[in-house]
Amino acid sequence: MAAYRLQKRCDEEAVFVVEGPKMAGEALVSGFEVVAVCATAEWGEESRGEWEFYEVTQGELERLSNMRAPNQVWMLLRRPSSQQIQSLVAHIHHTDLILALDHIQDPGNLGTLLRIADWYGVRHVVCSEETVGCYTPKVVQASMGAVFRTQVDYVELPEWLAGCGRSVYGASLQGDAIDAAPRQIEEGAVLLIGNESRGIGAEAMRHVTHPVLIPNIGGTAESLNAAVAAGILMNWMVGAKN
Repeated sequence: MAAYRLQKRCDEEAVFVVEGPKMAGEALVSGFEVVAVCATAEWGEESRGEWEFYEVTQGELERLSNMRAPNQVWMLLRRPSSQQIQSLVAHIHHTDLILALDHIQDPGNLGTLLRIADWYGVRHVVCSEETVGCYTPKVVQASMGAVFRTQVDYVELPEWLAGCGRSVYGASLQGDAIDAAPRQIEEGAVLLIGNESRGIGAEAMRHVTHPVLIPNIGGTAESLNAAVAAGILMNWMVGAKN
């Protein structure tokens, strides 16, 4: 099992790691296939199921884990196939908001973005192929279970935006300030968030139909974290519909 500390091995076998009782609990009700579980006797007594189970000591758990403070359970899950993702995406209503992410590099940011999407009921997240993988351990942990409830799709983003047939709202310094823009958000819109340092790439930006700006009221901060910006804009867009 120690080989699965390597992301390359997980990518090759289309699996991912979940750690800790809270995330393991989320995994068990998610419908994702459980491949194997390594856990302490304490956790195993209450939660053992039909999957391959290995009882381990705390020391053995620490050798398996990528976390600083491993906690009771290490779980290996099967990733959904692209066909499964597309099947689930097909059932998302055409009027629902979609979150699109262009070249998000920080795993903590992506996990937080998924968590924010989950909070606002956004079930479809579209990522550029350059965005960090959603099943890396730091993304999974930072998502706090949202990775199990959002359908994350990796695509050639400019091509997807060109063909999605939806209005695209993109964060831009040249956009209309959201405190002044009309709050008549078109149904089925896409919210596009760009790279942490460079913003939305030029190719993706060509498909933005509604550039929007979060006003810098304080006037001193240079920029906002990508996840913070997404939260503000998502609240603005969802609030406009309610």
